[in-house]
Amino acid sequence: MTVKTIAKVTPAFPFEAYSHIVSPIHPADGGGFMFTMPDIPGVMADGATEMEAIADGREAFIATVSAMVDMGQEIPAPAFNAEDFTPAAASGKVLARLPRSMHLQLTARAKTEGVSLNSLVLAFIAEGLGRRAAART
Repeated sequence: MTVKTIAKVTPAFPFEAYSHIVSPIHPADGGGFMFTMPDIPGVMADGATEMEAIADGREAFIATVSAMVDMGQEIPAPAFNAEDFTPAAASGKVLARLPRSMHLQLTARAKTEGVSLNSLVLAFIAEGLGRRAAART
């Protein structure tokens, strides 16, 4: 068996420029979190925590990009470009379809708390974003 050493490369776009997904792994499958990078197939990692999965994902990103360069493959540019999204482009309006049962639960909760449905959903989104930000620090 022949082993080939692949030189580590500096990608044209940094790790942070690419979107990634961190999703829980079912406990029956070992638990932890799975990291994937949709723009570059093959970049996958896992970890016991979200932060470990992201750290391992960074290593997988460099390894995959280095291997692709070694094979003469083009590295895809990030599909999402933050520069394309200016504050003027964000209307602040989101339309989401929900299962009827979830809509009913949210409506009942909003009524119980004496707030509008929009206020309740916004509070839940803000809470979720806050938790994710805290988990990453």
